[in-house]
Amino acid sequence: MAAQAKSTVVIDNDRTRVTEWRFAPGEATGWHRHEFDYVVVPMTTGSLTLVDGKGNETVADLTAGSPYFREAGVEHDVINRGVSEFVFVEIEYR
Repeated sequence: MAAQAKSTVVIDNDRTRVTEWRFAPGEATGWHRHEFDYVVVPMTTGSLTLVDGKGNETVADLTAGSPYFREAGVEHDVINRGVSEFVFVEIEYR
């Protein structure tokens, strides 16, 4: 099991939750399901590995400042298999 990535909730109200995620090399979010629609804004450029419920892996190449949107229901683990820290901000819409 990978070490846990560090999450810091910076906004949490009845409409929105904003969390900063910091992944040292080898750290992961742990298996989770997204309850809400969300946007991820990478703060660094690099790759993260996404593992789905069947163990399938996908590498996401992300660019600092280039956000992406996903609908609620996504289930995965997110792992930093790179050699440097990776940081993103996750914005969830309640």
